[in-house]
Amino acid sequence: MEEERIINPELKNFEEERIENSLRPNNLKEYIGQDKVKENMKVYIESAKKRGEPLDHCLFYGPPGLGKTTLSTIIANEMKSNIKITSGPAIEKPGDLASLLTNLAEFDVLFIDEIHRLSKSVEEILYPALEDFTLDIVIGKGPSAKSIRLDLPKFTLIGATTKAGSLTTPLRDRFGIVHRLELYSVEDLTTIIKRSSKILKMKIEDEAAIEIARRSRGTPRIANRLLKRVRDYAIVLGDGDITLKIAKHALNRLEIDELGLDEIDRKLLETMIVQYSGRPVGIEALAATIGEEIDTIEDVYEPYLIQIGFIARTLRGRMVLPPAYKHLGCEYKGE
Repeated sequence: MEEERIINPELKNFEEERIENSLRPNNLKEYIGQDKVKENMKVYIESAKKRGEPLDHCLFYGPPGLGKTTLSTIIANEMKSNIKITSGPAIEKPGDLASLLTNLAEFDVLFIDEIHRLSKSVEEILYPALEDFTLDIVIGKGPSAKSIRLDLPKFTLIGATTKAGSLTTPLRDRFGIVHRLELYSVEDLTTIIKRSSKILKMKIEDEAAIEIARRSRGTPRIANRLLKRVRDYAIVLGDGDITLKIAKHALNRLEIDELGLDEIDRKLLETMIVQYSGRPVGIEALAATIGEEIDTIEDVYEPYLIQIGFIARTLRGRMVLPPAYKHLGCEYKGE
């Protein structure tokens, strides 16, 4: 029947999520990269377990896709605790946070992604919860309103953000452990790609894994996404095995160049070089010109372009550096 051919989008999304979750490591031993963070977290977790106390509250910050959620899940696993996952925008009212906190068990982990987007009223409820494991709730209104203090189980809050500078000082100061996650090296991304290909039961040449890693912008999430798209080309154009030739063909079709720059990266750089003649340009003007959100440029595109030395942030605005001109085949007319 015709109806049987209709694909349920929810089932499709569930399958994608299941595959995505299968690629995530479950413990610190399996977690690849971020060596400094990993070694420090091993010590903090072991110390907390020996003391019989919850791990100190943690704040992880850095560009998106570097494994902040994955690391938080691993911490909960290593502490043999449960984890509850939410985000700053999802906690709209103090009552939403109170509901989350009162449903935690002893030593549970509460993970709040985009924690910089918590509202002021929610943040104020969070302070005593983090410091004293207590919750102040106001019942009623006007003269008859009463404040009740509830004891909470000892828990660990893990906050993640792409904008550490947007956190208020009182909130930032309540995290005992603060780590920046760095963009990954090609070597670490190659290891991640090889691990993921084994989980997905795919054969991949070493050179193909390196090629995908080189074009993954230092980000595991992008590496795994590209691996799945290259797999599609390998299945359709070959025998399912990922060779260097297949990988290059697929990535070129996806318009991702040898350094991992995509169409938006090139548009951003070309706009600064051609339209603004290489002069410093403000982020607001740049966002308006290329039709992208300021947050997207700052969080998704800039970190990698800055790391590879293609742009610089100056007091006068963003500037394109000589290596970007060379990569795009443009003549550099700077000083």
